[in-house]
Amino acid sequence: MDRNTGIWDEVSLSITGPVKIIDPHLVSSFFDGYKRAYLHTTLELENRSGWVAECSLKIQVTTEVENSICLVEHLHTQHLSIPPGARVQYSFPELFFYKPNLWWPNGMGEQSLYNITIATDVEGFGESDMWDHLFGFRKIESYIDSATGGRLFKVNGQPIFIRGGNWILSDGLLRLSKKRYETDIKFHAAMNFNMMRCWGGGLAERPEFYHYCDVNGLLVWQEFWITGDVDGRGDPISNPNGPLDHDLFLLCARDTIKLLRNHASLALWVGGNEQIPPDDINAALKLDLRLHPSFGNDNGNGRVVEDTDPSQYLDGTRVYVQGSMWDGFADGKGNFTDGPYEIQNPENFFKDNYYKYGFNPEVGSVGMPVAATIRATMPKEGWQIPLFKTLDNGYVEEVPNAIWEYHKYIPYSKPGSVHDQVLQYGTPQDLDDFCLKAQLVNYVQYRALLEGWASHMWSKFTGVLIWKTQNPWTGLRGQFYDHLLDQTGGFYGCRSAAEPIHVQLNLANYCIEVVNTTSDKLSDVAVEASVWDLEGSRPYCSVHERLSVPPKMTVTITKMKYPESENPKPVYFLLLRLYRMSDNGILSRNFYWLHLPGGDYTLLEPYRMKKIPLKITSKVISQDSTYEVLMKVENTSKKPNLEDQLHKNNFCHGVGNGALEKLTLDINENKQEARILQKLNRLFSRESNSLKLVETNGVDVGVAFFLHFSVHVSKNVIKEGEDTRVLPVHYSDNYFSLVPGEIMSIKITFEVPPGNTPRITLNGWNFSEDITVL
Repeated sequence: MDRNTGIWDEVSLSITGPVKIIDPHLVSSFFDGYKRAYLHTTLELENRSGWVAECSLKIQVTTEVENSICLVEHLHTQHLSIPPGARVQYSFPELFFYKPNLWWPNGMGEQSLYNITIATDVEGFGESDMWDHLFGFRKIESYIDSATGGRLFKVNGQPIFIRGGNWILSDGLLRLSKKRYETDIKFHAAMNFNMMRCWGGGLAERPEFYHYCDVNGLLVWQEFWITGDVDGRGDPISNPNGPLDHDLFLLCARDTIKLLRNHASLALWVGGNEQIPPDDINAALKLDLRLHPSFGNDNGNGRVVEDTDPSQYLDGTRVYVQGSMWDGFADGKGNFTDGPYEIQNPENFFKDNYYKYGFNPEVGSVGMPVAATIRATMPKEGWQIPLFKTLDNGYVEEVPNAIWEYHKYIPYSKPGSVHDQVLQYGTPQDLDDFCLKAQLVNYVQYRALLEGWASHMWSKFTGVLIWKTQNPWTGLRGQFYDHLLDQTGGFYGCRSAAEPIHVQLNLANYCIEVVNTTSDKLSDVAVEASVWDLEGSRPYCSVHERLSVPPKMTVTITKMKYPESENPKPVYFLLLRLYRMSDNGILSRNFYWLHLPGGDYTLLEPYRMKKIPLKITSKVISQDSTYEVLMKVENTSKKPNLEDQLHKNNFCHGVGNGALEKLTLDINENKQEARILQKLNRLFSRESNSLKLVETNGVDVGVAFFLHFSVHVSKNVIKEGEDTRVLPVHYSDNYFSLVPGEIMSIKITFEVPPGNTPRITLNGWNFSEDITVL
C-alpha cells in the first residue's frame, strides 16, 4: 500500500460509559465426540472514570429458531468492582452446550451460528458498553498429510478436500461495501468452493467480508502483508528486511488478529505470499498466536486474570504457517513450485505427472469475460480480437491489442504445447464470436482443473486454490466473474466440478468416476452415460446400477466404450447422470462436448444453424426492486419411440431446498404445487398472476447447446456499445445444455435500478430469443 495514501477506510466514533469492553475472545472446546461443548470467553474491561465502577457484566447466547425468533441458550451475569483508571482482564465461567449446532464449511453441512452478546451496566450510570458477534461451534485442525505431503484440513473431525481460490481484494480503488462483499462471497459459495485465500499482496478486509464467509461456509486463509515480489524475492531482489517499520507492522498484525479471531470461517494464518516474514516478525507472530492460559482452567465462577499480558496470547485456535509455499503447501520448502498460470490441455489435469505436490496454493489460467463487459470497460480500440499468427511448428500465437496487453490478457494458446483452444471452435469473426467461444473454453478449462484434482483426492492431493477467482479492476487475467460482476463460463464449470457429490469423466483415460466429498456413504445409486451426436441421435447409452460410493472417496465406475466403438462421430456430446435408484432423484449431472483424439470442434460451427425447439415457462415473484424468477426450460425435440431413462428424472440444479426443490412450473399446477408457492410467496409483496410460456418454432432435433440467461433493463432504443445488463444476477445455473426431451429448472434473483423494468434474454450456441417475463 502506498505509504502516502492517508485515511482510506471508514472512520467511526463510538461513545461508551465509564467502563469499556475491549477485545472479547471466544473459544470453544469439545468432548465426547462433539456432543458436549464449552464456550470460553475472556475480555478486557477498562474503567475510564475516577471512581470505583460497580459493574454488572452479562453474557447472553442466543440462536435463531425460525424467522427471527431467537432462543436464549445461556444468560450469565457477574458483579465486578473495577478500580478507577484500571484495565483488567476477565474470564467468564465456561458455558456448557449439549449437542450444539455445529458450523460446517460449504458443502459439508449447515453454517450454524450463535449470537453472543456481552454487556456491562455500571451502578449509577446504566448500560456502559455492549459488544456482539456471531460465533460458530467448530474445531479446525491442520497438519501435513503423510500420504500426499500436502497440508490437510479437518473441521469437526472430518477431512475437508479443499477447492477454492485466491482473493486479491474487492476493489482496486478500495471502494469497499457490505453489498459488494455479500455478492462476492455468495458467488464463491455458488461455485461450491470451500476456501478463499486472502493473498498477502492485498489487505485484511472489512469485518463484513468475514461475516459473509461465516454465513456461507467459506474457510479463510488469512495472509499477513508480506509478499515476495516486494519483500526480498523480486527480480531484481527487493528489500530483504521489509516492511520498513517492523513495530508498526506487528501493531497492525495484532489488531487484525483481535479483529478477526472470533470468526468461524477463519481457518489459518499465513506469514506471507511466496515469502516468509523477517525473523523478528515471524518469531513474534508465532509467539502472539498462542492460546491464552486462562482457557480451559476455569473454576466455574469466572475470575479476573492477573499477571498475564493479554497482548501475548491472541489466538491459539488455528494454525500459523510461515509462508504460502512452506509446510504442506507447494513443495513445502519455499521454492517457486506453485502455478502454472496459463492455458492447459484439459486432459493434462488428470495425469499423474501434472503436479507433484499435495496442495497447490496457486494454479491459474485464462479469464476472458463476455463481450458486453469489453464494450462497457474499454474504448473501441479494445474491441479488436487477437490476431492469430501461425508459427513454423504449426502452433498459433495470439497477438492481442495493446489494451488487452495492458489488462494482463492470458492467451488461449501456448505455442509448443497447447494449440489455440478458441480456434478449436472455428476462427472467430468478431468480438461477440470470440468471447462466446472463450466462454466454452473457460468452462472446459476450469471444470477439468477441479475434476483432475478430485480424481486424485487423498491419493495425491489434499487441495487446490485457483489463481484467481476475481479481479479488483477490469483485468483480463484468470477470473470467474468480471469487475462488473458478470459471471464467465468458468464460473459454472467450477460450480459443476466442485459439487460435493459429482459424476465426471476422466479425460486422460475416459473412465467414469464418482466423487463423494461428503461424510455419508452413497448407497443404491446408478450412473447413466448417454452419447448424443449432432443429428440428435443417441448412438450409445449405458446404465450402471446398484452402486455404492464410500464417504470421502473418488471411485472409478467403468471405462467408456464410446468412442472406441465402430464409426464414432468426430464431435459428440456426453451426458452423465448420477441418481438414486429409489426415486430416480438426480444427485449429479454433468454435460460434456468432446471430439475424437487429434480432432477439434469445428463441426460445431455449422451446428449453430440448427433450430432446436424450446419451451420456457416462467414465474415472477417481486418485492420493490428485488426479483426472483423461476424458469423451466425444456428441449421439446424428440426422436420417435425414444425410450430414454433420462425422462424419468428431470433435473433441477441448485434451485434451493425445502419447498423450492419440489417446485415444477407446469402450466396446469396442481393443488399441492399451488400451496407450496403460496407459502413461499408470503415473503413477497407482489406475484405475477399466472405462469408465462414461450415456445420457439424450431424444427430440428438435437441438443440445445450452451444456453445462458442474462438480465437487462428494458429499453426501446439501445445506443451502440450501451450496456443494458442488470448486475449482479444470481443464477442457480447457467451456460447449460439440454438433450432432446430434457428439462431443467433455473432460479434467477436480482435487483433492478428503481424505475426500470427488467427483461430476461436466453441465448445459446444454437438459440437466441428475448423472453419477456414481466
